[in-house]
Amino acid sequence: MQGSSLPSQGRDLNRPLRHTIRLALFLAMLAVAGTLRHAAAQPLQLPGAQPFNPAGAQQSAPPGAASGPATPRPPSMPAIRVAGEEAILGRPLRRNGGLGEAVFEKTASGHGLRLNVQGFQSENLTEPCAVSFGDAPVPVTAQGRPAGVPRYRLEAAACPIVFDVLDGAFLVVEPAQPCQVEAAQCRIDPRGLWGPDARTLPPRAKEIETARGAAERAVREGYRVLTAKADAVEQRSIAREQAGFSAERELICRDFQREGQIGFCGARITEARAASIRARLGITDAPKPAARPRPAAPRPLPLAPTQ
Repeated sequence: MQGSSLPSQGRDLNRPLRHTIRLALFLAMLAVAGTLRHAAAQPLQLPGAQPFNPAGAQQSAPPGAASGPATPRPPSMPAIRVAGEEAILGRPLRRNGGLGEAVFEKTASGHGLRLNVQGFQSENLTEPCAVSFGDAPVPVTAQGRPAGVPRYRLEAAACPIVFDVLDGAFLVVEPAQPCQVEAAQCRIDPRGLWGPDARTLPPRAKEIETARGAAERAVREGYRVLTAKADAVEQRSIAREQAGFSAERELICRDFQREGQIGFCGARITEARAASIRARLGITDAPKPAARPRPAAPRPLPLAPTQ
């Protein structure tokens, strides 16, 4: 009887030990589970990346970043040459490169235009005639730059003319119809582009082609910027204007002599449109003031010889 009680007594002694081991294993499993949950809650972070901010913390700006809202970029388009009065001063210009003659000159009170315009007789539109506005320059009045280039008005009662100064040419924008000069019984039409004698243009063909390419790019970019700044209604109007520009240019330049070979008129009209778009965008080409020369540093006086 005594021998049979020994195993039962051994099992009673090992029971507290087994209970302690199970408790330790349970606590270890709880610790591992907590660690896994904490790791799963953390976002993946690659080596070398900036540390993530804890919840509720604000992201700090990187060094060198500007504070406050970003400054909007001003509208931009490729630079073009916007001509001034000096581009036509004293140069004989002809309507469509061959008819009549106009010379823009300085006068005591400003500027004037000596003008001779060809036309046709009022009673017989097949008989040519010409009207001279006098030997002296007719005064012109500056109208500012409403289309991005200098504009002038010729003060002549017989046929008031408004024209825009371009590079080596001017474009008559008014009148809308030919003028009837009753005193000369002549119907004259000053409209269109007045430029150099077309016979002088072939040596400049490459230069004119390059200028037109630059103006074309400026016009395309200008319309893109205009469209980006406009609402839906204005965008449709701008699209119609852009689509109609080629036809408008063709209408103005179709009678310019040697236009198919040289393209002088097309280049100048395209430059004028680019200047007009720049004016609408508020882009100006005001010349920068010349830097003042620095005064020369004083030269050191020679040392007196020592005795």
